[in-house]
Amino acid sequence: MAATWTGESRVLTDAVTVLVGADQGKYPSGNSLVVRGSGESVIIDPSVSVVAQGGVSARVDAVLNSHGHEDHIAGNKMFPDARVHMHHADLPALQSLEGMLEVQGPGPQERDLLAQLFVDEFFYTPRPDAHGFSDGDVFDLGGVTVEAVHLPGHTRGHSGFRISGGVFFLSDIDLSGFGPYYGDTWSDLDQFEASIAAVRGEEADFYVTFHHKGVIESREEFLRLLDAFEAAIPRRHAAMLEFLSEPRTIADMVRHRFIYRPGAQSVFADRVEARSAELHLERMRGRGEIEDLADGRVKATTV
Repeated sequence: MAATWTGESRVLTDAVTVLVGADQGKYPSGNSLVVRGSGESVIIDPSVSVVAQGGVSARVDAVLNSHGHEDHIAGNKMFPDARVHMHHADLPALQSLEGMLEVQGPGPQERDLLAQLFVDEFFYTPRPDAHGFSDGDVFDLGGVTVEAVHLPGHTRGHSGFRISGGVFFLSDIDLSGFGPYYGDTWSDLDQFEASIAAVRGEEADFYVTFHHKGVIESREEFLRLLDAFEAAIPRRHAAMLEFLSEPRTIADMVRHRFIYRPGAQSVFADRVEARSAELHLERMRGRGEIEDLADGRVKATTV
């Protein structure tokens, strides 16, 4: 579909092509979509692989970013003359590097390292001219429409896209074995679960994730994968609650690793573990499952 794209691509409909990222869209790459109408063409979430390939030869009138994470906006730099759109709630991530950092919420020691990572490895390019969209906004490309579907939880503005012709882009409801990621300052566990419930009702011929699974071609398989993806939440919760049978601190929970594999180290890991633990502890308090001890530790009331 694009002379400059030498990687794998999948044509889903006359209007929609998936540009499969390196290593099947595994982070730091991802699967980008090109959607063409008779009037305009857009690219959704241009990945680092789009940068590596030198862009796409097809005209791109607009870039649609599903949310404010570095891997989903890495290829924006390839389309300096195109309009750029993101949900209003995540728009600061496009407008400045400071806004990008605000979404994730790194601590003081991590902040400079993360900022450098975004610039060096994800080609962060601010777009103060970026446009915000809202749930239900429709981009009419001429005979083809792309509708924004707000699916918060991963970030405040995380969105999918419902594309005419039977394609639904799930973005980072990625159906991976890793499970839902809600480890940022702008993440919300309750909202993530509500978004999973919302996409459960989507009828499509093709479901597309930014990472890992890529294209899912049957509703039955989509629902099976969605069930397994969602099941990670109560599994983590139960594991944390069992760990809290002894008094523990959040630092203890971070070291134990409930989200990443034991011993995993990355620029993100400790912060993601801490934020995820905070969200589960908040839920446990609401359910009366834990008590806060005078020394700052937390202990399960029942296991």
